[in-house]
Amino acid sequence: MSISANKTMDVFTCIETRHSTRKFKEEPVPQALLDKVIEAGRRAPAGKHKNQSHFLVVRKKEVLDKLAELVQQEFAKMEVTPENDDNFGGAIRASQKGNYRFLYNAPVLIIVANKKNYGNNFADVSCAMQNMMLAANALDLGSCWINQLRWLQDNPVLLDYLRSLGMAEDEAVYASLSVGLPATPDGLPGRNVMAIAGNPVTYVD
Repeated sequence: MSISANKTMDVFTCIETRHSTRKFKEEPVPQALLDKVIEAGRRAPAGKHKNQSHFLVVRKKEVLDKLAELVQQEFAKMEVTPENDDNFGGAIRASQKGNYRFLYNAPVLIIVANKKNYGNNFADVSCAMQNMMLAANALDLGSCWINQLRWLQDNPVLLDYLRSLGMAEDEAVYASLSVGLPATPDGLPGRNVMAIAGNPVTYVD
């Protein structure tokens, strides 16, 4: 039985048990649960309370397939360099082999855009993403932060397609989130509590 079926998950448990999900069931996310995830993103902190993150919620399979096709197509045109290898060199190599699908086959992709000329765009979007990932975990949904559309945020082919889906001319993609029911034996996201590694802390007293 899931944690959230028994009781409301406290915030610290939700944080320490949240992990990325990369295998999803094909079935759709129940609307009520998806609404809660999106609401959590919309309630995130925003610089000067501007609240201008734009959530494009993609569920149509033809659109998800087209996004996957375009991302593979555009990465395949690129060359791996010392500057990009650590970030998206793997995406370029996989795309050139013709077997790259950045969505992990999730039934929902939440694309989060913001104003290109706004200094807190990535900060605001990151707060929204964290809220949504924690909400998904509390609701027994799997989620995974997706960077590929941000890496291609200036690509004219992707820009044209995203604008056809409703992204404004003065916006760019800063993050995306795959969301769905986890394809696990118990149907729940992985929740192993892991020891903290890295992320040093320095107190200045």
